[in-house]
Amino acid sequence: MVMKMIISASRRTDIPAFYAQWFMDKVKKGRVVVYNPFNGQKREISLKTENVDAIVFWSKNFGPLIPHLRELKDKYRLYFLFTITGLSGILEDNVISVEKAIKQFIEISRIFSPGHVQWRFDPIVITSATGPEFYLKNFTYLARRLQGHTRRCYISFATLYGKVKRSFDQLSKEKGIGLILWDEQERREFANQLGRIASEYGITVYSCCSDYLVGEFVRKGSCVDVDAINELYSCDIKVPINPTRPGCGCYKSVDIGVYNTCPHGCRYCYANSNIIKAKENYLSHDPFSDFLIARE
Repeated sequence: MVMKMIISASRRTDIPAFYAQWFMDKVKKGRVVVYNPFNGQKREISLKTENVDAIVFWSKNFGPLIPHLRELKDKYRLYFLFTITGLSGILEDNVISVEKAIKQFIEISRIFSPGHVQWRFDPIVITSATGPEFYLKNFTYLARRLQGHTRRCYISFATLYGKVKRSFDQLSKEKGIGLILWDEQERREFANQLGRIASEYGITVYSCCSDYLVGEFVRKGSCVDVDAINELYSCDIKVPINPTRPGCGCYKSVDIGVYNTCPHGCRYCYANSNIIKAKENYLSHDPFSDFLIARE
């Protein structure tokens, strides 16, 4: 018997933006093949309706997937995490404009409901080009535009993995943009400032993998939130909390994405170690392959 599961599409790459055709082919076939990124173990995942509890989409650009949403709505329970930061052209090299993203966000909210689509203002990266005033202005504008179209906003500060530090070292050489490091107290105060602003527009701010941000205006978040999905769909999905990293409050899901395949070019990205390789993988992928990119 195949166990039902939540599909995550995906923390590792932007499937709606770049691999919508591939994903819809997998829906048609009712299966997808994934490889464990750490040990290379192959696993076949069923996408048959009866074997999927829900699909959680993560994206900065839902445009290519939107034409398929009504078809998917008839098959699955869907939940959306839509990242809009206002960093396009600064720390995000190839991300669509804020206005295009807002338009898509509102369209998804109208097809489903404000409860189905969550706003991610994430991650926050304080730099010489994106200081506190930059973020306050962007956040306030976005909260006002998204008012009535979402109820939640997820935030975190960028985690400076080795690959991320190297990316910012390169950015400093290219554009003279330098990182500014804040301590936890500075971050907590700023996060609650954002939470206070969001509350004026009917939006609650949640932390992502950052319990230290929790305060009067910030709650601990579960990005893959079974309680929210159960409430939206009047269902009773039962899966455990299964953190993907310290502080994560997500419930168990199976990610069908692949690292080093997203061409967005975000300088803070943990999922790409090499943007050139990511672009090459994207350009060479076969939308009719069971696996997202060819195995080497």
